[in-house]
Order: sequence, then structure tokens, then C-alpha cells
Amino acid sequence: MDDLAPRPHQSRTPNRLPRPEEELERLKEVWRMPRGIALLTEFNNNLIGPLFVGTALLFLMLAGVLALIMRAQLALPGLTLVDAATYNQLFTMHGTVMMFLFAVPAVEAVAITLLPAMLGTRELPFPRLGAYAFLIYAIGGLCFFASLFFGAAPDGGWFMYPPLTSKENSPGINTDMYLLGIGFIEISAIAGAIELIVGILRCRAPGMTLGRMPVFAWGMLVFAGMVVFAFPAVIVASTLLELERAFGWPFFLPEQGGDPLLWQHLFWFFGHPEVYVIFLPAAAMVSMIVPAMAGARLLAHSLVVLALVGTGFISFGLWVHHMYATGIPALSLAFFAAAGFAVSIPSGVQVFAWIGTFASGRVKWEVPTLYVLGFLFIFVLGGLTGVMVSVTPFDWQAHDTYFIVAHLHYVLIGGMVFPLLAALYYWAPSVGTPLSDRLGRWGFWLLFGGVNLTFFPMHISGLMGMPRRIYTYPSGLGLEIWNMLSTVGAAVTALGFLVVLVDVARNFRPGGHQADRWKAGTLEWIDNDNHGPRSIPRVRDRYPLWSEPELRREVEAGGHYLPMTATGHREALVTSPAEAIPQYVAVLPFPGWGHVVAALGTCAFFFCLTVPLLVEAAVAFLLALGGMLWWLWHGSDPVPSQPGSIDIGDAIRLPTHATGPITTSWWAMVTLMLVQGTAFACLLGSWMYLWLVNGDAMWPPPGQGLPKPWPGLFALTLYGGGALAILVAARLLGRASLVWVCAMLVLGMAMFSAGAAADGWSLWAGGIRPTDHAYGAASFTMFAWQGTHVAIALLMAAYTLARALAGKLDGRRRLTMDNTMLFWLYTAGQGAAGLALLHGFHRVLA
Repeated sequence: MDDLAPRPHQSRTPNRLPRPEEELERLKEVWRMPRGIALLTEFNNNLIGPLFVGTALLFLMLAGVLALIMRAQLALPGLTLVDAATYNQLFTMHGTVMMFLFAVPAVEAVAITLLPAMLGTRELPFPRLGAYAFLIYAIGGLCFFASLFFGAAPDGGWFMYPPLTSKENSPGINTDMYLLGIGFIEISAIAGAIELIVGILRCRAPGMTLGRMPVFAWGMLVFAGMVVFAFPAVIVASTLLELERAFGWPFFLPEQGGDPLLWQHLFWFFGHPEVYVIFLPAAAMVSMIVPAMAGARLLAHSLVVLALVGTGFISFGLWVHHMYATGIPALSLAFFAAAGFAVSIPSGVQVFAWIGTFASGRVKWEVPTLYVLGFLFIFVLGGLTGVMVSVTPFDWQAHDTYFIVAHLHYVLIGGMVFPLLAALYYWAPSVGTPLSDRLGRWGFWLLFGGVNLTFFPMHISGLMGMPRRIYTYPSGLGLEIWNMLSTVGAAVTALGFLVVLVDVARNFRPGGHQADRWKAGTLEWIDNDNHGPRSIPRVRDRYPLWSEPELRREVEAGGHYLPMTATGHREALVTSPAEAIPQYVAVLPFPGWGHVVAALGTCAFFFCLTVPLLVEAAVAFLLALGGMLWWLWHGSDPVPSQPGSIDIGDAIRLPTHATGPITTSWWAMVTLMLVQGTAFACLLGSWMYLWLVNGDAMWPPPGQGLPKPWPGLFALTLYGGGALAILVAARLLGRASLVWVCAMLVLGMAMFSAGAAADGWSLWAGGIRPTDHAYGAASFTMFAWQGTHVAIALLMAAYTLARALAGKLDGRRRLTMDNTMLFWLYTAGQGAAGLALLHGFHRVLA
């Protein structure tokens, strides 16, 4: 059944207008969740959001159990509760789960839960993409964690440095479990980031300009942008290491032209910004909670927003902080040290804005306030030690000691966990029932005391010389008391988390709503249902519920925009990115199984690759692909049967369909191209880095030549011709017969296929082999990357042809063609850039 087919009883009676109560009933019916097993097909944020948050908290609990085992092992010298190999798996999984399965997903989960109501919209623009991201995260994450019970968990640290993780030193599947198993988690994070970027920029309530947008929305926008530009680096690093382990392509083997430091550059280009990927949304939560708890507007709102953007920008210049002891040139160290000092400035701006806001109002001493104050104390202390380790000589002394462990946990727990718990107690009444004040206070004091008792002594033991990542230590070094204090503190911290979890289990029930709980001023406190607010409000202020006391009543009475289902479908109002001017009404799909099948296939594919079960992996890949094509076929580019425009209220008429750059799908495709472009830039940078390491004499090495020029020029011509063919096809759509459109698509497919073949032949005919030297490995990896994109472009063109043959492609329904055109143009440009480097770099230098 087509999941965009209108429900039969949704048609309007043409002879009379429905009464308001009838409109509300129809709206509720359209957004009603399925029951029973069909609930799996639902992707409404009111269901996916709480499930997402709950899953993230589950992984926090699991990672905490691993930490308790490690602290028990280190309580006294010479203990043997676990052996060295098991300890390596424990600390690797603890860090990996905390960073990949808790921290980043947790803030995405809060955003999916809160942003639609906060932005005054019914839903984010791609709800199935958000549900798909959640499912692969939950299913894949649990399978990944289960590797611990089979001795197959990764054991090289969450940073996975070669050569410790090379095939020679790690011959089992432990490292592969990380490299392939973590892949679906990255896919989930990037899919969620695309959903958030487009949703924040294009689905705000009318009048909610960028200047009036809530700080949390700004924080999540910066967060999602950082995911787009940071996460591709670790995907590329994981791909290179897996290619080396599986096929012998030597990226990190010095004897064959590789360099282990390449991994560190790629990993920490992701890893250090990720600290701020986690912190910035948490800081934005604090900027929302503080005004409500103080009963006053946030001081220096614009400066706080600039601080969020500035921190995100500067954080990309900090990755070498983790590499001070690797022999980096002094000039480079000075630059990165300066960046470390600079990043503290925007953080300080936010801290002073929060303190000033508290001082300007009357503070409510509620549980969220306690967690915010605890966050300020712990995070500021972690920030001060961060400035200390930015000083190169000090870092040389403290590097790889427990001082760094203390700093890291003060920043991450103080900067992320405490704000998250403040958000839990603050926003619980907006999405369900409130939590217990008494249990909340008990949990806070246990956590505050436990965290400081656990990690403050680590500063001292680290300065005394205790190294990181050891599973035991000898007696007589003066470390016993500090380790025992940390272990006791870990137990107290665990008790605090247990109190919070008991509070949530006993008291929280989704679906309730207490709009006046804190007397806050932002839109998420307007009563809402599965459909979001009763009507889409007009926003005139940063705190609309404070500036317009009647706004809540007006919205709940249906007095603003789109108080009904205008098309018989689920709908979202799409507005302009800067001024939030209404542009069109986007038709959203009803629940369906496509994203569920795709998520199951994706997880099975990565798991089968890891084991490995290659035949089963191929079947799982086809299952995932089939699920994606299913959901696209039944959910993309609908043209409702209603007239070209509808009245949404206030005498504004909007179309129910759009094409071109104003559509949300166009914005999503452009964002995806930024992800792909960043990954390709990392590949280009890796090639150039290895050239610098090897020098001109060994790049290419003796015995391997340059790619043959004529096949390369032929490939360049064919890529350009394929791009031209798709442009002509897009131009002809709606102006000429579909036969000509299909003919140009087929011609473009043939040219792209021949171009990829010529691209690969130019390398092979030049005597370049990927297993002989890093030059060949890097060159063939760039070709493989381009070949993968060509294959995706061909699949998209075939899908577009199928839509045309099925009568689902024409001058109005052209989103499939437009998206295919964008991806083809990107693929052609990427191919040209790769050919220019591989064929032109040495010839120009010569």
C-alpha cells in the first residue's frame, strides 16, 4: 500500500466548511500512531525521540558498568580481577561506547525530541531518515556491544592507533569489529545531522528569523555542521585501515611508504572537534534552562550565539593537541597551542552570560538549576586543565598520564552529562510527566560528589607519573591512596546514576504535558500532540510566550497557521532559511516498513562484513537497498490532487508542491554533497601527506610509473559528457517527450561507466599496484572512491528511469531528476579533481 495515499475518511465535504472541532479530529486522525507490531513503522518524533534518549541512556549505563570493573581492578596494586587482554577490551569499549554510542547520539536524541515543538513545526522534514538513523544506531550498537561477551571486542583503544591495530599485531577480528562495526554509527550520526540542518533552516515557524531562533536550535545547527565536516575524516581513516588489514594496501606501514601518523591526523581531525560536537549542544541546553530558572532573558544572546559558532570553527584547529609528543615541528606546535588558548575565549563568554543571567533574575532552586551549577563548576575546572595541556612543555610531561584522564572526564562529564541531566529534569514535563524533586536532588549530590572524588585525585596520580591504559601497577609508588579514592568515587557516581534511573523508571511517562511547569518563554511549552502544536504560531520575539501571554491560548485554539490537514496527509510548513517566510506546505508520508527493512539490512551488512560472511553480506546489502528504494518510491515527490495552492490562514495561500532550490530535498542533497566532498578532501590530503613523507624520489617509487595520460584524458572527457547529458535531460523534462529525457539518461550512464573504466585503466596500465607501495594504495583508493560514486550515480539514474516509465516523473514531479542531477554533477567534479591530482601533480612539478 502506498504510504502517501490519503486515508479514505480524510476527504472534505465540498458543500460546507468543516467546523474547528472536525478539523482537529481529522488532524489527530492523520497523525495517530499505529498500534501493535505496526508501531515499528512509525517515525513521529514523539515516539522516536524518547526511544532515542532511552537508548542513549542505556549505553551510558553499560559504559559505566565497564568503568566500574576497571576501577575495581585498579583499586589496589597487583589485583587480577581481569587480565591484561580483557582490560584492553574494557577500556576500548568504555571509550568507544561513551563517545560513539552515548555522547553524540544523546544530543541528537534530545534534538529530535524537542526541536519540532521548539521551532513551532509539526515535524522535521525527513522523519523516516531520522527513524532509520535511530534504528541502525540501536540495533547495530547493541550488536557491537555484545562483541564483549565473545572476546571479539576491539582492544586497541577507542583511538585505534596503528601499528598496534595492524594485521600483524592484531590478527583477530577485534579491530575489524571496530572499523566496520563503527561504520553504521557514523552513518546514523550523519543521517541525523542532515535531518537537523535542513529542519532547523527550513521548518521554523513563520517569523522565527535566525535572530529569534532559540539558542538550542543554534547549538544543534553548529553541532550538525561540525558532524558534516568532522565525521568524514574518521570514516576515511577507518576505510584506509580496513583496506590495509583486508587487502594489504599499505597506508600505515613505513617499510612500504606508509606512515602511522596519517591515522592520527585523520582520527584527531575528527576526535578533537568531537569534544565540542558534544559540548556545544550541551552549552546550548544550558542557555535555554538558565533564563527559565532565573526568570530573565539570556544576557548577550547574540554574543552567546557567536560564541557557539566561533567555538565550532576554532575546534577544527585543535587536532594536533593529541600529537604534541609525536615530533611535530615547533612552528606547528605554536599554532595549535595558540588555537587551544583561543578556544577558551568563546567558552568564557558563555559562562559569564549564564552567571549574569542568574544575577539579573530571581533564581529558582530547582533540580535543573543544581545540575547547571554543577556543570559550571566541573566544566570550568576541566577547561582550566585544558589550557594547561595546551602549553607544549607541560603537555610533554603530562601526556599519556592520568592527568589527561582527569582532564578529559572533567570536560566530558561536566560539559555534557551534567547539562544532559539538567535537560532531563527541565524538559521532562514538556514531553511527559515530571520527575521527582527529592530523588533528583539526591541524584545530583551523589553525582557531584562522586565525579569530583573519582577524577580530582587522578590529577595528582597523573602528576606522580601513573600512566594511562595500564591494567595494574606495583606497590610502593605512593599511588595507592589516590587510586582507592577514585574507585570509591566511581561507586558513589554509579549510585547517583542509579538514583536518576530509578527516578525515570518510577515517574516518567511520555505523553503528558505540564505547560506552566517553569513558566518558560519558548514554544516547546505550548501544549502539543503527535501532530505538534494545534496550529503553527507566528513568532515575533525570542521568548514568544513571555512577550505575548495570549499566544499559547491562540495556538491551542487553532488561531494561527495550518490548524488542519489541508491535503489529507501529514504536513509540515516550509519557510525561508533566514527570515522564516512561508514558502510551501510539504506533504509527509504515513508510516511504512521501508525504513525498518533498510535499517535491518544495513546492520546485517556491516555485521556480516565483520565476521566475515560475504554471501550473507551481499544479501543484506540487497535487503538494505531494497528497503531504501521502497521508501523512496512510495514517499518521494508526491503531487496532491488538491489545487495548486491552499489557504493556511492569515490570507496566505501556499503551494502543496515545490521544485528546485527551495525544496528541502535539494538542501539535503547539497548537505550530503558537503559530507562527500569533505571525505574526498581527506583522501586528497592523505595522498599529499604521504607524498610529503616519502619525498619526490619515492613518490611514485621505483618500479611504478605515473598513470597513463591518454586514458585519463578520455575519462575526463567522458565524465564531462555524462554531466552534460544529465543537464540536458533535466532541461528537457517537462519541455519535451520523456523518450528524449530517458535517452539522455541512458547516454549519460554509458559515458560515466566508460569514464570510470578508463580512469582505472590509466592506473593499471601505468604499472601502479595497490599492494606494492603506499603510492599505489592511495591512488587506487581515490579511484575506488570515485568508482563507488559512479555506481551510486548509475543507480540513481536507473531509479529515475524507472520513475519515468511508471509515470511518476514529469515537469512538476521532478525532485528525483533534480537530486540525480546534483549528485551526477558532484561526481563528475570529484572525478575531474582526482584525475587532476593523479595525472597532473607530478607532471606540473616536473
